[in-house]
Amino acid sequence: MTLPALAPLKPAALRPGATLGIVSPASTPRRELVELGLAQLQQLGYRTVVFPHALQRGPLYYAGTLHQRLADLQDAFADPTIDAVLCTRGGWGSAELLPLLSAEVFRKNPKPFIGYSDHTSLHLWLQAHTGMVTFHGPMLAADFARVDGVHRTSWVSSLSHTSPWSLDHYAGLRVLRPGVATGRLQGGCLTLLAESLGTPYAPYLHDTILWLEDIGTKPFQWDRMLLHLRYAGMLQGVNGIVFGDMSQCVAPDDMELVESAILHALRDFVGPIAIGLQSGHVSAPNVTLPLGVKARLDLTHVGYPQLHLLESAVTV
Repeated sequence: MTLPALAPLKPAALRPGATLGIVSPASTPRRELVELGLAQLQQLGYRTVVFPHALQRGPLYYAGTLHQRLADLQDAFADPTIDAVLCTRGGWGSAELLPLLSAEVFRKNPKPFIGYSDHTSLHLWLQAHTGMVTFHGPMLAADFARVDGVHRTSWVSSLSHTSPWSLDHYAGLRVLRPGVATGRLQGGCLTLLAESLGTPYAPYLHDTILWLEDIGTKPFQWDRMLLHLRYAGMLQGVNGIVFGDMSQCVAPDDMELVESAILHALRDFVGPIAIGLQSGHVSAPNVTLPLGVKARLDLTHVGYPQLHLLESAVTV
């Protein structure tokens, strides 16, 4: 049984010199990429604290045991010297933490939580159990370690500005189906979203703009998982849909096929549909996208699609 949406719990804005807690709730990152990412954050003026198990290798592919990863994540939120919590990478493992998470720890210590991919599970849990606004955005080893791996404007606008702002075609956004819709922005990696169905951790998608992206997902798999969401009734409260940059899923020659597969799967969905937003699994600068805020998807002008964030994601 999914929980109804809670009122947004907004973390404090990041200030110059803020301290970022570095955690690995899922898989082990490569040490050399972590070091590159830390150097980039230092150049941007941030301080960092790498939590004890963020670089641990094992068991299996995990960055520490279940309880070690759980402790790092909750300790980072509970620590008053940490201003935001940044994941090193995704992989697999975050969903294991869900039954053991303490909602009280997060409610008492709201702060920006930043990551994507496997951490979709944590975004959905935090929104469902605390209402916390979270951030689908660049990770330490996956993006800050890359040259031009971070979309700086959206990072600052999301995490440091306390006024509404917008994303448009400069962030890769394109129109698949025109129209206008308003709702709370929710979602993440489609695979994790689909796999949550039938569990206590499936999201409550009422009155939302649904954000979906993935990696290595073929056109027929997009079709199949979107059909799964339809059959589960998950799209009934969705007003509009934004898909990510498909370059990490299909070759350029297959882009038309994946777009056709999406439109086929959503032929009975009446809302506007955009595609190409460069957040998450991208080779372009990674856009930071606040989740849990009210947004307006305006696709009335095919040549100038816009996703308006109608409220700030952070507080003073």
